[in-house]
Amino acid sequence: MSKSYVAIFEQSDDGGWGAYVPDLPGCASWGLSREDAARNVRDAIETYIDALRELNEPIPEPGSYTEAISVP
Repeated sequence: MSKSYVAIFEQSDDGGWGAYVPDLPGCASWGLSREDAARNVRDAIETYIDALRELNEPIPEPGSYTEAISVP
């Protein structure tokens, strides 16, 4: 069954991008571009979940959501 996890992307001062997954503690990655970071964090999520399966640990359900909030 497919699950969708929220990844938060932040651009660093040097222009690179970091990404982390709030629902999977410690699951993070980076890339030189946002696209690189997206590919890399997808791999990180898959690796994280594979490791949990190998250890017979529960896989956290996605519980984070995003919403753009506009302010004046």
